[in-house]
Parts: sequence; C-alpha cells; structure tokens
Amino acid sequence: MKVEVWSDVVCPWCYIGKRRFESAVEAFEAETGDAVEVRFRPFMLDPSAPSTARPVLEVYERKFGGPDAARQLVDRVTAEASGVGLDFRMNDAKRANTLPAHRLLVLAERHGSQAELKERLLHAYFAEGADIGDRDVLVGQAESVGIDSEVARSWLAGDGGRVEVATSLEFAAANGITSVPTYVFDRRVSVPGAQPPEVFVRVLQQVHASDGPEQLIEPD
Repeated sequence: MKVEVWSDVVCPWCYIGKRRFESAVEAFEAETGDAVEVRFRPFMLDPSAPSTARPVLEVYERKFGGPDAARQLVDRVTAEASGVGLDFRMNDAKRANTLPAHRLLVLAERHGSQAELKERLLHAYFAEGADIGDRDVLVGQAESVGIDSEVARSWLAGDGGRVEVATSLEFAAANGITSVPTYVFDRRVSVPGAQPPEVFVRVLQQVHASDGPEQLIEPD
C-alpha cells in the first residue's frame, strides 16, 4: 500500500501526526505482514513567508491574535508532542519560507532518503531552533542523510525540485487538500489531521481489505 502525506516542515501537527501514523503502520505491518510505502508531499502553510527567518512566536502572535493566543497554541502543541515522545522547543523555533526544504525533499526521494530527511528537518525546526530556510543548514541536513553536499547545494542553487513541488501543490489544490497533515491511501481514501493511531490502523485495514470503487481522490 502506498500512502502519500501532504505536510509542511513547520507544521506542529504534521510532526505529531507523523509519530501517530508511524505507530499505526508498525501495528498494521505486524498484523498483516504487508508493507506500507510512505512518501511525503509538499504543502506550504504560508507560501508568502519571507526567506529570512523570524521567531515563530512572533509569527503566531500576528496570525492568531496576540501573545496570549500564541502562547496557548504553543502550550497545547507542546503537550501533544510530549505525548508521542517529541520535545518541542517552540521558544527557539525560527519560521521561514519552506519552499527550499520541500525542493530538497524531492532530491532526497530520488536518493532513497526522503523519510530520513523529513525527520531531520522536523527535528531541526521543532527541537533545535535551526533556520531551515537557510541554504547552509539545508545542505548540512542533506549531508546528514547521505546526500553529497555539493549535489544538494547545486540542486538548491538551481531549479531542482521546483516543478515537482508545484505539481504536488496543484494536485492538492485540485483535490481538496486544504489543511495538513493529510494522508492519502492509494489515491483512493483521504484522511485529514493528526488522528489517533487506532484511527489510522482502521483506515489501513479498510483500504487493505477493499478494492472498492469509491475514490475520494482520483489517480493521476
């Protein structure tokens, strides 16, 4: 079974959902013996975000109506993250445009290391206070998952991944993917949100057991 996950690397629920989904996949694979192939697709929470990083608290204050609302959101997602073993340090997080990160994930998919890079980028943003809009930071992350630094740097300096990212964003817009994370199972069933593991397990089982004609998202 192939599952595509539309998400952004600065989305807290995407990281929380990733952990919950991983738990579900582990349980499903143990039960059925069948493998789940996961691919990450791009979604940009703020396509207009500048390339220069800003403190995420500042961004949240402007977006959600002031310091109190921002702090409540941070406290909530930090607690939810802790529940799945993640240590969010949102006070250190720096928000920047995520297009370069998504382009780099296209390169990583070609190298067979997309899952590893996705995890590294999420951890760098949420736990390390890294500026994942910075090219040097991105190259370092690519190198950490086995991609040659010069290959990554050349990719980012050119147009590598732009077409693939644009195509995935267009697909999302055309098929009603308006929030993240959104999980698409075999291009037949779409599930939005960082659902509990048992919900993901149930969907995996249902898709696995059915060749049903219902298609919530049409294949390419």
